[in-house]
Amino acid sequence: MTIAYQGEILFSRYLDATGKAVDTVPEWAEQPDTLVEYYRQMTLARLFDSKAIALQRTGQLGTYPSMLGGEAIDIPTAALMQAEDVLIPYYRNHAMQVMRGIEWRDVLLYWGGDERGSANPAQGQDLPNCVPIATQCLHACGVAAAFRIRDEKRVAVTLCGDGATSKGDFLEALNVAGTWQLPLVFIINNNQWAISVPRAMQCGAPTLAQKALGAGLRGEQVDGNDVIAVHQAVSRALERARAGKGPSVIEAISYRLSDHTTADDATRYRSNEELKAAWEREPIKRLRNYLHDRGWWDENRETQWQQTANARVQQAVQDYLATAPDSAGAQFDHLYATLPVQLSEQRERAIRQAEPGGRHHE
Repeated sequence: MTIAYQGEILFSRYLDATGKAVDTVPEWAEQPDTLVEYYRQMTLARLFDSKAIALQRTGQLGTYPSMLGGEAIDIPTAALMQAEDVLIPYYRNHAMQVMRGIEWRDVLLYWGGDERGSANPAQGQDLPNCVPIATQCLHACGVAAAFRIRDEKRVAVTLCGDGATSKGDFLEALNVAGTWQLPLVFIINNNQWAISVPRAMQCGAPTLAQKALGAGLRGEQVDGNDVIAVHQAVSRALERARAGKGPSVIEAISYRLSDHTTADDATRYRSNEELKAAWEREPIKRLRNYLHDRGWWDENRETQWQQTANARVQQAVQDYLATAPDSAGAQFDHLYATLPVQLSEQRERAIRQAEPGGRHHE
């Protein structure tokens, strides 16, 4: 008997939970510029996240999915993508979308139920939020296939949670990407919980990254709370894809520090002890400790940046709350090139009813 195939999944980490280096850091991480910018973007994202939840709790925003705990995954990924690449996000990638051009106000508009939040021209060719689980992975294959057909040196990047890897859409996307050798990077935010289903009950394999091997993709696992490790893994994957060497799967190990969404109550299915332990490994404190140890950050810089970040978040909230509702006819305006007669009549009726006293006279 001979071995038909043998593969491996490598795990990488540069910083431990306290921010101490456990491996030789890459040359770029020996300089402050990139890591300080990552820290600024991660803390800004967390401040926004906290404000968005407060808006939802006070009835000023719809159901909102927190990105708490995933900042070290999204921030370097967005920073490393080129402008001509395409992001195919899932519903937690707000910070990535903003780093690629949209406004924080747009994020609030979308989760406030206003589709104009997905209509900022700065979004370019990036796809809008995908709420159905894992379907965005197949959309990403379509985008990447177009790049390959056109012989464009562009990369499609799509993200999903650990629960999405149990869906057929995810596995079918891996199969297509591997068969066609698409310029595509899959990033799994393994935050340990698919709503109330823990990682251990989702898949019997020791890693989720090894699902890549069955489809002929390169797979690796990283500490998703270590921004340096994520940067390195994403850099490798983007470079491979852009050079025509095929797709990759990155499993980033993190922890969902929030409820699944504001419609969830995680205390019903996970212990306070588990959550407390996860907070000891969280990414922002880890990076802040590393920056402090290197002399690249201090309390004065922290205070100044917190003031700047808070001002940006408050401005986004003011802009969102000051945005007048769209017209009653808008819900019909993007359905057809030419609106059918029946819907044209409904549109006119909706506009009349929205006018002061309009419903009374219908």
